[in-house]
Amino acid sequence: MTAFTTRPEILGTFGVVTSTHWIASAVGMSILEKGGNAFDAAVATGFVLQIVEPHLCGPGGDMPAVLYSKKKDKIEVICAQAPAPAGATIEHYTREGLKLIPGDGLLATVIPGSFDGWMLMLRDYGRLTVRDVLEPAIHYAEKGHPVLPRVSATIAELADFYRKEWPTSYDTWLPGGAAPEPWSNFKNPILAETWKRVVAEAESRSDREAQIEAARDAYYRGFVAEAIDSYVSKTEVMDASGARHKGVLTADDMANWRATIEEPLTYDYHGWTVAKIGPWGQGPVFLQTLSLLKGFDLAGMDPAGADFVHTVTEAMKLAFADREVYYGDPNFTNVPLETLLSDAYADERRRLISSEASLALRPGKLPGFESQYDLTMAMLDAPEAKSGAVYEPTMSHLTEKRGDTVHIDVIDREGNMVSVTPSGGWLQSSPIIPGLGFCLNSRAQMFWLQPGLPSSLAPGKRPRTTLTPTMALHEGRPTLAFGTPGGDQQEQWQLSFFLRYVHHGLNLQEAIDKPLFHSTHFPSSFYPRTREPGGLTAEANFSADVLDTLRKKGHQLTVAPEWTVGRLTAARRDADGLLRAAATPRLMQAYAVGR
Repeated sequence: MTAFTTRPEILGTFGVVTSTHWIASAVGMSILEKGGNAFDAAVATGFVLQIVEPHLCGPGGDMPAVLYSKKKDKIEVICAQAPAPAGATIEHYTREGLKLIPGDGLLATVIPGSFDGWMLMLRDYGRLTVRDVLEPAIHYAEKGHPVLPRVSATIAELADFYRKEWPTSYDTWLPGGAAPEPWSNFKNPILAETWKRVVAEAESRSDREAQIEAARDAYYRGFVAEAIDSYVSKTEVMDASGARHKGVLTADDMANWRATIEEPLTYDYHGWTVAKIGPWGQGPVFLQTLSLLKGFDLAGMDPAGADFVHTVTEAMKLAFADREVYYGDPNFTNVPLETLLSDAYADERRRLISSEASLALRPGKLPGFESQYDLTMAMLDAPEAKSGAVYEPTMSHLTEKRGDTVHIDVIDREGNMVSVTPSGGWLQSSPIIPGLGFCLNSRAQMFWLQPGLPSSLAPGKRPRTTLTPTMALHEGRPTLAFGTPGGDQQEQWQLSFFLRYVHHGLNLQEAIDKPLFHSTHFPSSFYPRTREPGGLTAEANFSADVLDTLRKKGHQLTVAPEWTVGRLTAARRDADGLLRAAATPRLMQAYAVGR
C-alpha cells in the first residue's frame, strides 16, 4: 500500500517548479511552457515572490543560487550576496552608539544584490528577455494578488510604528489608512511602474544581452540607484537600537558592484556529492555535519526517532560552533576549509558526541587560529550574549511577526537545474524608498562590531549570510535540488530532509512530511545575536515517547505545534529523464507543479 503523504510527489518529463508560494510556482511553469528554460523560470518566479511574499523578500534583497547548466555540464554558484558599503566601518557604527548592528533600518543595509544576480542568471544561462521575466511580477503588482493572512497581520501590527516612524511604508502597505484584509486583492502600483521603467530602458537597446545590461544599469547606475541615494543620504529612521540613524549606502556603492559566478564547495557522502556556497554563507555547516555523521549508522535509526534527532542535533552543534569562529568572506579572511572538512578533524570532533545533550559551545581550536578562537569565545561568553534566542530576522521591538526568506527549485526537460534562496528587503526591514515601491535589506546585522573576527564589519565585505540553497549529484550525475527559508534553521531542516532521503528510501514528499526539529544552541545570525544553550525545538508531530526521551537526554526542549516547522521544497531528475518535485504543506503556501 502506498504511504500517505500530504501531497503527491509530482512526476513528469517536461519540467517541474517548486517554490514557497503557489502563484510563483505557477508562473515558473508558465515560463517553461512559453519556451524558457529552468533559469528563465527561476528568474520570473523570483520576481513574483517579491510581490506575493513581501514579508519574506523584496527587490532590495539578496540571493545565492546553485545551478547546473546542461550546456556547460558543470555546477556553479551565483553570488548575489552584495557587500557592505564603503562607509560601513566599525568606527562609524560605534560612533553612532551601537554595540550590535540593528536588525532593521538603514544602517542594517548592504548593497542590494538580488536584481543583479537575477540579471546575471538571465544573461548567461537563460534565453528569454527582461520583459518576459518581469511581466508576471508587473501584473501582480499592478492588478493585485491575494494577501496572505500573515502579511495582513504583520502590516496591522506595524501600523502605528509605520505611521509615526516610517511614513513611506505606511503609504505603501496601509493605503487609505488600513491594513489589507486577509485574502483581499492588494496592489503595489509604484513598484509596477518601477519595473515598467526598467523594461522600457532595457528595450531602448536592440539585442537581448544589451537589454539585460541596460536593465542592470537602470537599477545600479540609473534611476533606482539615484532614488536610493537621495533617500538614504537625507533621512534618519528609527531602528531596533531605539534611536534614529542615517544609512551609509550610496549610488557609488551600487555602481561599483556586480554579482559573480563562483565554484561550489562540495563534499562526498554515501554515493552523493553535495554542492553548497562557500564560507561567506553557512553552506559549509551542512558539509561539516555530514563529515561527522559519516561515523554513525543513520540508516539503522528510525528517521523520526529520538536517536536520529539526538545524533544529528549534536553533530550540528559542533559544526555551527565552528561557523562562529572560522566562517567569513574568504576575500577578507583565511577560512581553513580543508581542515574543517578533513576526515582527521571529523574523527577527532566526533568523539565529543555522547548519549547526553551538550550544553557547551564547543568549536575546534585549530593551530594558527588560537587568537581568533579566544577572541570569538570571549565575545560570545559575555553575559549579554547568552539568552533570549532569536533565530530568524525579527522586529521584536515592534511586533512578533518576523521577516524570513523564500526558496525556488526548477528543473527543465533539457536537464538544467537551479536551486535559489532569495531573501532580504522584506517589508519589516526598512522604510519604502519613495518612488520605487520597495525597501532595502537588513543583511548587515550579520556582521560583528568587534574587530578581528572573520565576520567583523568592513567595507566591501560580504556578510556571512544564512541563505543556503543545495544541489546534490548522485554517483556524479546532477540529481537533486532543494532548500528552505528559515535563517539559522535552513541548514538544519535541509539536513534532516537529505539524510532521511538518502538513508531511508523515502520519496521527496515523504521526506519533507517527516516531523522537523532544529537546535537553538549556538549564536543566532540575527539581531540581537543571542543563544539558548542546549535548546532544541521539535514539532509535536513527533511521538510523545520521542519527545520525552529527548528531554531525558538533557535537551532543553520546546515543542512547536504540529506542521509549523520548516518550508522545504525539492526537485529531482532521474537518470532516465523522469522529473520529480515536492513542497511542504506547512503554512499552506508552498507548491510543486510539473508535467
